[in-house]
Amino acid sequence: MTDLLSLYRTMVRIRAFEDAAERASQGGVQIWGQSAAPDAQPALVKGPLHLSTGQEAVAAGVCAHLQTRDLLTSTHRGHGHTLAKGADSTRMMCELFGRATGYNKGKGGSMHIADFSVGMLGANGVVTAGLPIAVGAAHALKLRGEDAIAVCFFGDGAINRGPFLEALNWAQIYQLPVLFVCEDNQISATTRSAPMTAGTQAASARAEALGIAATQVDGNDVLAVSAAAQQLIAGIRAGSGPRLLHALTYRHKGHVSVDPAHYRDPAEVAAALLTDPISRARELLASRGQADAAAQVLAQAQAEIAAAVATAKAAPVPLAEEAYQDIATTGQGVWA
Repeated sequence: MTDLLSLYRTMVRIRAFEDAAERASQGGVQIWGQSAAPDAQPALVKGPLHLSTGQEAVAAGVCAHLQTRDLLTSTHRGHGHTLAKGADSTRMMCELFGRATGYNKGKGGSMHIADFSVGMLGANGVVTAGLPIAVGAAHALKLRGEDAIAVCFFGDGAINRGPFLEALNWAQIYQLPVLFVCEDNQISATTRSAPMTAGTQAASARAEALGIAATQVDGNDVLAVSAAAQQLIAGIRAGSGPRLLHALTYRHKGHVSVDPAHYRDPAEVAAALLTDPISRARELLASRGQADAAAQVLAQAQAEIAAAVATAKAAPVPLAEEAYQDIATTGQGVWA
């Protein structure tokens, strides 16, 4: 079992990153009819961000059992996964700010951060696209005889798209070393998932229909996620083939950072906040006499992210003459 304080450290780092990114994005996009928050610095992030606030336990609990050599794909809501896999918070923040020192030299932004040095193959702005990429990576690992596995995170909305079935089918047919992790936050963009999804416990049921063992877990209980992930990952490493983890969680924010989410019942959100994974872990740490240690970890995380923001603010923007570097293009277009 992974140490709770270590899991808490990962979660509060993610939360601090998301909170800072959210503040930096306020005022950057007006399409949602929102004005800048009083403490925001408008347009530091040139567009909306998909935040994973409230879902930190899933990323922390799963990635705690991965090695650097293991490969991971993420979603459009991927900051937490990327941090938990070992990516550098400063380079991530620089990328969000569109700076030349970011992971993608400021050209990819929030949804395309990758760090191959820690096994992070990348986030993805296309719903479900990470699954076949992870399956392809897992197939490559098997063909090469490498001692590693692939993991892919995806939301509950993804299970209604074709690549979900294709990816699981391929993984099971070839018995690939891949863990599918469904972060079931109960809403697809701005619409509740349940009315759009046939069957009960659909992520698990559909996996089991293909012969893939699935485990459902409270995605707001980081110890439960960690224990389930540890067992599933051990089985995959032992050659048992693909597995699926269905984590029930809840995202605290709207679809994007400037979305007020008026389509959700305030009572529902209030109830969800009572099961916040970070608060639950902090209370458990306090009951174990580790309140001071938890406070210190939180302060360290907040200081780390504050430094990342300061560095990103001061970092240079990409040079105009570098616009066509690192990309595939059929010709020199005109930039407006």
